[in-house]
Amino acid sequence: MTDAFPPLAELAAEEAELQFPSFTHDDAWDLGAALVAAGRRASAPIAVEISRSGFRLFSAALTGATPDNAHWIERKTRVVERFGHSSLYVGQQFRERGSTFEEGTGLDPQRYAAHGGAFPVLVRSVGAVGVVVVSGLPQVEDHRMVVAAIRAHLGR
Repeated sequence: MTDAFPPLAELAAEEAELQFPSFTHDDAWDLGAALVAAGRRASAPIAVEISRSGFRLFSAALTGATPDNAHWIERKTRVVERFGHSSLYVGQQFRERGSTFEEGTGLDPQRYAAHGGAFPVLVRSVGAVGVVVVSGLPQVEDHRMVVAAIRAHLGR
């Protein structure tokens, strides 16, 4: 069963909370390794990608992940880069308005997916500098996996 979509206020609070003091290549590696470890513990068929300023710093695919996951990662990443919020947040904005992302933006669904799993790398006093993405689970679970890993990485 898929979890219900969290309200927009909850998603906004996550973004306000989960901000890095800085974000280095080592942070990307540690965060990516933590996501891979969590995926392995759960036997989750996920792909993980972390980028900063469009530069891929970490990429992994676990058993069961498929080439489709890479396409989902690209599409979710574009949403975060364009809107500056998590892909689940962007989709939830439209759901709470009684619409869909596709209807509300007119963006090509083959290039953009406002489905959970992509979260901005937010650096305090700087803003969004990158994206952490998981693909392979239902979208709310993808989102929660990323949020849990960032929260643990930040020690919150």
